[in-house]
Amino acid sequence: MKSSYEKPDFWSQKAKTEGYPARSVYKLAEIDEKFHLLKAGGRFLDIGAAPGSWSLWILRRLGGKGFLAAVDLQGLGPELAQAPSFGNFRFIRGDLYAEEVRSELIGLGPYDGVFSDAAPSTTGNRIVDQGASEAIVESVLAWSYDCLAPGGSLVAKIFQGGAERSLMDGLRQRFAAVRGFKPKACRAESFETYLVATGFRG
Repeated sequence: MKSSYEKPDFWSQKAKTEGYPARSVYKLAEIDEKFHLLKAGGRFLDIGAAPGSWSLWILRRLGGKGFLAAVDLQGLGPELAQAPSFGNFRFIRGDLYAEEVRSELIGLGPYDGVFSDAAPSTTGNRIVDQGASEAIVESVLAWSYDCLAPGGSLVAKIFQGGAERSLMDGLRQRFAAVRGFKPKACRAESFETYLVATGFRG
């Protein structure tokens, strides 16, 4: 039997029709519909942005208002090739931990929302993959604490495996509300979920 990863599904076809480079865009769309994270005129940061679906969706929602910064080691897809035409968008291709990248991104903040769909390259070993995912999320959380504005929101993808509870406990010390959420657009066999935190206390 073929895995759903091997053939285009409803979400993949929808993404292609609507001009998004990946189906993951509908995960963010559902998260925002439920939690109302995008504020008109707000400033946002997309960590691990490639190939660009989340960034493109946010820019379309902002409609020329507000601001989006994005960072990834990889370049963005052709759908965002004309990104400089968005006056409210800054993409940095580089290492999130490089001092020059860090300085520029923090200088562009503070942000009303930090979003990350970043995930490690999978090995097939679930324990190894879960550990790598947890390490990425911990870095995203540390970033959010440094650059979120009071009242801001955080969304971060994590592979399920037990670390979610301790991460959420830590988030509850800094945010008014925290919960896990798995959008319908996640593939049935996927063990990914999202941590959603709102009301950053600063």
